Amino acid sequence: MDWKTFQALLSGVNKYSTAFGRVWLSVVFVFRVMVYVVAAERVWGDEQKDFDCNTKQPGCANVCYDYFFPISHIRLWALQLIFVTCPSFLVVMHVAYRDERERKYRAKHGDESKLYNNTAKKHGGLWWTYLLSLFVKTGIEVAFLYILHLVYDSFYLPRLVKCEVAPCPNQVDCYIGHPTEKKVFTYFMVGASALCIVLNICEIIYLISKRIARCANKHRRH
Repeated sequence: MDWKTFQALLSGVNKYSTAFGRVWLSVVFVFRVMVYVVAAERVWGDEQKDFDCNTKQPGCANVCYDYFFPISHIRLWALQLIFVTCPSFLVVMHVAYRDERERKYRAKHGDESKLYNNTAKKHGGLWWTYLLSLFVKTGIEVAFLYILHLVYDSFYLPRLVKCEVAPCPNQVDCYIGHPTEKKVFTYFMVGASALCIVLNICEIIYLISKRIARCANKHRRH
């Protein structure tokens, strides 16, 4: 699946989204996917090749790199982007299911018959599916931020790390390639992830508040 197809599928969800959801999609594609594809991959590149240690001991640099970078930032972000967009396909599948039900209903009862009053509105099961997707996306974002912080102890990326892992003969100094650029991109991706969490929470609050207000209005009428 190429990026155009991927974006088209998510854009199908976009018409059911609130303003918060549309901003979220823009943040994902403009501030995260595009930055990841165009810039981040070039900065990280061959990380292990750019990781230099002041020793010639065979295997020392490889072991130290694996110790300090057990999971590559760039691969972790790739997984995060994949997982965080997957819940949107719940909505896509629900819409496809609803459209198929509508088609069969019209085929049976005539073209003028309608199973749903407005297929472009989030009502019934679609509303719950959309809300569930927001909770799942928020949980995934929080989980990946926690994993990144847990693996590296913080979001800060030092220029120099000291390694004492065997087979290194003693404490050696290891230097990270492009540390400033990597630090900037790390903060940028973490900030974009935090922004997506805020947008998801705002959309959840908005949807629930709107649903409560609608139910309250119906109760007053009766």
